[in-house]
Amino acid sequence: MKKFLIVFFMVLFITSIAAAQVSKGGTLYLSVKNIALKASTDFFASTSGTLNLGDRVTVLQVNGKFVEVQSAANSSLKGWTASSNFSARQVVSGTSSTATAREVALAGKGFNQEVEQSYKNQQRNLNYSDVDRTEAVKFNDDELRKFIEDGRLSRGN
Repeated sequence: MKKFLIVFFMVLFITSIAAAQVSKGGTLYLSVKNIALKASTDFFASTSGTLNLGDRVTVLQVNGKFVEVQSAANSSLKGWTASSNFSARQVVSGTSSTATAREVALAGKGFNQEVEQSYKNQQRNLNYSDVDRTEAVKFNDDELRKFIEDGRLSRGN
C-alpha cells in the first residue's frame, strides 16, 4: 500500500508539471510517432491533418486534457489532440526507439516494459496472447458510431 501511494503521488506530481507546461501561445513538440489532429475534441470529429514525431506546434487553446495546436511548419494545419502527446522539450526524430501514443500514456501511469515483464514472470499461467489479439482488433469510426447508437450508449461528452 505504501508503494502504491508513493507511485500515485509521483505520477500526480509529474502530471501536474506536464500540465503546467501547456499554455496558450506556448511551443510544444510531438513526442509520439504520429497523431491525427481533429476538428474538435469529439472522438468522431473529422481529421484535419497529421503531425509526426518532433513536429513543433503552437498552442492555440487548452480545454482540459486537450489542446488545439497549429503546426509551425504549415500554418494551415491545426486541430485538437490530447496534450499528453507533446513535450515542452524538442524531440529528435530518427531513433529506432520512438514511443507510440499508447506507450507514452502507459508510461505516464507507471507501466513500462519492465513492469509488463514482471507481471508475466509472476503470473505465468495468464495468456497474454489473448490480450495481444484483442488489442489488434480495429474498428472504423462508422462501426463505432453505429455500435454506440444501436446500444444507446452515452458518448461521454
